[in-house]
Parts: sequence; structure tokens; C-alpha cells
Amino acid sequence: MNHQPKHELEFEQRREFLRTLSAATIATLGFGAPQLLSAADGQTIEHPRATADSCIVLWMGGGMAAPDTFDPKRYVPFKVGVPVAEIGSTFPAIDTVVDNIKITEGLEHIAQVMDRATLIRSHVLPDLGSILHSRHQYHWHTGYVPPQTVACPHIGSWMSKVLGPLNPVMPAFINVGQRLEGVGEQEELKAFTTAGFFGSEFGPLNLPFPEDAAQSVRPPAGMDAGRFANRQKLFQRLVDQSPQRDYLSDFQYESQLRAIENAYRLLSSKERAAFDISLEPAESYAKYDTGRFGRGCLLARRLVENGARFVEVTTEYVPFLNWDTHADGHTTLQRMKQEIDQPIAQLILDLESRGLLNRTLVILASEFSRDMIMEGKPGSNANDQTTEPVDSLKTMKHYGQHRHFTGSSCVVIWGGGVKGGQLYGASAVERPFVAVEKPLSVSDLHATIFSAMGISPQTAYDVEQRPFYATEDGKGKPALEIFG
Repeated sequence: MNHQPKHELEFEQRREFLRTLSAATIATLGFGAPQLLSAADGQTIEHPRATADSCIVLWMGGGMAAPDTFDPKRYVPFKVGVPVAEIGSTFPAIDTVVDNIKITEGLEHIAQVMDRATLIRSHVLPDLGSILHSRHQYHWHTGYVPPQTVACPHIGSWMSKVLGPLNPVMPAFINVGQRLEGVGEQEELKAFTTAGFFGSEFGPLNLPFPEDAAQSVRPPAGMDAGRFANRQKLFQRLVDQSPQRDYLSDFQYESQLRAIENAYRLLSSKERAAFDISLEPAESYAKYDTGRFGRGCLLARRLVENGARFVEVTTEYVPFLNWDTHADGHTTLQRMKQEIDQPIAQLILDLESRGLLNRTLVILASEFSRDMIMEGKPGSNANDQTTEPVDSLKTMKHYGQHRHFTGSSCVVIWGGGVKGGQLYGASAVERPFVAVEKPLSVSDLHATIFSAMGISPQTAYDVEQRPFYATEDGKGKPALEIFG
């Protein structure tokens, strides 16, 4: 029988937890303080004038098919025997409030707010040899193709590091809707959902279930303020005495302690009410209540209202679910559209009515698009990953965009100083639907986002005696014409 006092046993259990940190985490923690570098000519880096103070990324994890969402092509309804090569879109085009912009059926609410948006139809992604969701998501979120010799920061961490919090109580980077445990490719997801070499204090607060977010920012039930404060001190002692302390640079150690202090400050603040979506009026809540993603959009709005700098809301990437359509693509997209359409439109309307849209950059994106017959793009040697390839439709499960396509993709940007009702770039009218006008790479898209937030795409830090840039090699060029 173990007669060890309960508090000492708890201490040892937590100490053991710290002892089991992965080697990858330890390697990251070993970095010294990254030093901000000057421009190549020795001059101070000049940041652009910010057109936005906050950023919300609406992440369609799994590969959102542009021809069935924001870039309609030739529509052919389902019929047994129809050659797959004849089908461009499996949804008909619908009008939006902008005369020259059409999107697809099932996005009727979003169609009503396209006059506040710039729709990019020429976002291009690299082939990367084999087309893997985790690699492309890592590339999109960090700007760097894995593997890398350093732990690359997420774009949210760049904003957290360079700009700091809008409200010192609120976490600068909050990730909503994506589980990092108990799902496929969880280690790959963890690899880019991190502050990397910037340190723990610039990493995300992860809230996989929006309806449970309030529990993440309150002390455990029955714990008074005094006991809560003592627990915070105990955890600091654990970090200090952990065997892993030998692997921590002073910078990373202090960063970890600041992260703990920041969390403690939030749990003691009035702003924690922003995390409780049950406090939302019933009529407003109902407009977002289409599923986890919809409730995540509501949470994002409440967080930005209270000074969050960067929030990502995801439909959640799980292999072969949601946007990851390798079969039953049309039927799956009907469900996905029902989940995202009204909440996204309501988020835009609510931000606008509160006077926040002009200074909030809202970005809808995915790691790549999809096509019915082509894997990758013309010339690609990527393996076909369709579960049941056919030349002509035999059953409804064959009707949809089942292959990964990197030749063009769509990004929609609202607010934050962008022109409303604007089309940027174009893809080919006929297959292959590659970008044919104003192709925009990940690096250039990031440069556009960073510029809107007042961060130079050439911003660099010295890491392991080499420069590491906000955009790859500092070469990202912003698409300035999308701004008004």
C-alpha cells in the first residue's frame, strides 16, 4: 500500500509527465533566444502600415474542392453512365450579390456577403512529390516545406511574436476545433500547431471543442483562489526541478514560465467569459449552431471582440472525413456546406455590425483543391489516391471530386482592408483547371496576410546562426492590389 502523501504523489506524477516529453519537444526547447535581424542592407526592417489588427483563419482541412465551392465549372448532374471526364462541377453555379461572381449551390448565405470579400481563384500549391495532407498543411501553416532542421512557427505564432497581444489578458494565438490527440496523423498535426523556436508563450491555446472552451479557462470545480494560486506555484516548481531543465536554454525556460503566468492571468480575468459561448443570446447562438465548426465561428467572434490577435477555426482534419473526399464526394460536400455556410456568413455580418470587420482579416482556405480525374497537376507523378477510380458514373458514390489537385485552389478573404466584391486571378475554364491568371503561391499569400497585419514579409530571426524569415527566404511578395 502506498502511504505517500497525496500532494507528494501528485507532484511525482506530474514530474514523470514532464520527464516523458518527446525528443522532438526537447530539441525545440533547446534553442536559444531568436534574435531579430535587420534588413539585408543593414537598415531596420520597415513594416508596412497595418490594415488589420486581428486575423481569423477558417480552415477547411482535408482539401476543399474549388470546382464544387468557389470556382464553378461545367455542371453535369448525376446520371449513370456519364463519363467522369465530362464533369467539371457536381453542383450548379448560383448568383451572389456581386454581378460577376458566382459560387456553387449550397453556399447561399456566403453568396450574400461576397460583396465584402476578395475571392482568389489562382492559389497554387507545390506538388511535393507525393501529395500528403499533413505535409501540405504544414507548408500552408508555416510557409515551409517539411522536413526542416528547425521547428517552424505557425503563422499565428509569427503574429503573436512580432505584434504581441491586442489585449494582454487574452492569448494572442487560439486554435479552435482541431483535436491533437486521438485522431489520425496527430503527430503531424502537432508538428505545425506550435510556436516552434519562438517558445511556449507564443504557441496556441488549443480548444478542440468550442462548447467546452469555458472549462479551459476556469479553475477546477471546488478550487478556491488560494489553492489555485498555490497550484500555479507548484507547477512552476515542477518545471524548475524537471530533468528536462538541463535541456532548456534560459530563453526557452523563461518563455515557458511566462506562458504559465499568462494562463494564470487569463483564468483570473473577466475576459474569460468570452470563452463561454453558452452566454450568447439564444437567437444569435442558433445562427451558428450547425456543428462544431459553426460554434467555433461563434467562439472566434467572441474572442476577437475581447482582443484575441489570431484565431484559427477548423472543420477539423481527420483522414477520410469532412473535406477529405476519396468517395461520396458530392454527398459529403452537401453536408459540409450545411455546416459552414450560415456560420461563416453570420460571422462576417456580426463583425461588421460591431465595427470590427474593417480591422479583422478573415481568411477561408484549404491545403489544396480536388478534381474528378487528375491527381496533382499536369506533369505530376503523384500516385492516384482515389479508393475506387472509374471512367464513368456507376453509383452516386462516384459523383464527386475525389483526387487531390494542386494546380489551383480558392482563398476567400473578407475585411481587414481588402476590396469587396473583387475577383483575383482565374483558373482554366476547361480541364486541367490550373491557374491561368495571377498565380499566387503560399509564400505570396503569406506575404499578403502578413502585410495586412503590419508585418514585413522579410522579417527574420537568427536561429542556430542562420536567418529564418516570415516568408520562405524572405521572398514572399504581397498581392497589394487586393487592398482598397
